[in-house]
Amino acid sequence: MSLSKEEAEARLKARKPIPKPKPAYLPVTGSPLTVDKDLYSAIATAPRAVLEEFVIPIRSGRAWKAPAGSIVRISTPEGSQVGDLNIWNAYNPREKFWAARTKQLHASHVSTYDKLWSCLPYMRPLVTIVGDSLSWYGVDEHGGRVHDLLGTGCDGYISSVLSGKGYDFHCRSNLTRAVLRFGLNESDVHDVINIFQVTGLDEQGRYFMNPCPAQKGDYIEFLAEQDVLMALSTCPGGDLSLWGFGADSEKEMIKCCRPLKVEVFKLEDEGFLQRSGWKPAEPAPYKGMHGMVVPEGEHDVAKS
Repeated sequence: MSLSKEEAEARLKARKPIPKPKPAYLPVTGSPLTVDKDLYSAIATAPRAVLEEFVIPIRSGRAWKAPAGSIVRISTPEGSQVGDLNIWNAYNPREKFWAARTKQLHASHVSTYDKLWSCLPYMRPLVTIVGDSLSWYGVDEHGGRVHDLLGTGCDGYISSVLSGKGYDFHCRSNLTRAVLRFGLNESDVHDVINIFQVTGLDEQGRYFMNPCPAQKGDYIEFLAEQDVLMALSTCPGGDLSLWGFGADSEKEMIKCCRPLKVEVFKLEDEGFLQRSGWKPAEPAPYKGMHGMVVPEGEHDVAKS
């Protein structure tokens, strides 16, 4: 039974002041959350050579692989545009980006030196952000921040629920088509990082999106901490300045849609990473037995 209005007001009035909380996961010396900024800055500025580059057209998706130690740059060649990014281990699609844990370990919106972590039981960095031309954005007057982990990608399912009509080129659909050639399917598509996207929570805790602040040539760069498969969708909402659901909105939003560019680089000095002490990320050491001893067979069971 719900509390009466009077009971609820009395409990609220009696609630003791709550001290300002501290972040649950703070990096300390030697912590895996602590980044050697000098090293990662040196990696980001080291001479590099192009391994692969391409442009993803509006309302499309593409997937690609990047080897451990490479740098992936995603940029806005024609101006503001939001992108929905998925990441997996290059050889094991069960190891994929875990937006919720990354949000806990770092923040609801990420930037330079933050890592994007994989799911259990692997629990290791997939990539580290080593460059972000929108790091200046900070917090706007509505509490919005850029490079969003609060939300997830748009999809035809919620579109059909809210507008009564489906649409085949939402981000989830774009990502699904993009990974098919790598042997993956829709069940492998997961919560995204919304790059270049400004979001936040209003005073009632409701999710909001502001127009993308990126200009022509803005970028975000990632260091691959292991061999990764990445997939990116150019959001059909474009820069989100005309966002909405339904066929009319889809026709309107195309006016603010632009392509995204992807570049994959290797360091010209191929021995730099090894000399610097960097090495690919290792899975979490926990064995995952969860307190159980599982016998191979009857011969392993102790007889009383």
